[in-house]
Amino acid sequence: MTDEPDLSKGHKAEDEGWQYPPFILLLDPPQYDEELRLLIEWVEGVLVPGYLAEPSSDARWCHLWFEHPVAVARLHALWLAWQELTDPATCGYTGPSVWHRDHLDPCVRELRAASGPLAGCTKGEHQVDHRMPGIVPSAWRREDA
Repeated sequence: MTDEPDLSKGHKAEDEGWQYPPFILLLDPPQYDEELRLLIEWVEGVLVPGYLAEPSSDARWCHLWFEHPVAVARLHALWLAWQELTDPATCGYTGPSVWHRDHLDPCVRELRAASGPLAGCTKGEHQVDHRMPGIVPSAWRREDA
C-alpha cells in the first residue's frame, strides 16, 4: 500500500480542505500517463465499439485521438461523468440517461464536428500537428510554498 494519493479519484489537500477534480490536463507524469492509459482502455473498450459507428466525412474519428489534446480533454471529462453517472450509489438509476443526454451526445457532436478537434483527420489519415499540452494554469493548481 502506498501513501500517494489516488489522483484518479480526486485529491483533497489535507491542510487546505479544498478538492480538485482529477482532470487529466492537470496531471503530471507519471499520473498523467496512467490516467491516459486508463482513458484509452475505456474509449477503445466501451466508447468506440458501443457508440462510435464507422467514421465518415460527417462523423469524424481518429485512431490516434489520444494525440489530440482537445479530444483527450473532452473524452476524459466524458469518462469522469460516466464513472459517476453509471454508479447507482451516487446517481440513482437515471444516471445513465443523464449521461447520454448531457454528456455523451454533446461530446460526440463536438468531437466529430467539421470544425472539431478531429477535423483534419479523415478515414485512415491523421493530419494534425500534434503536441501534448504543457502544464495547464488553473485555479485548481497552487504553487507549493
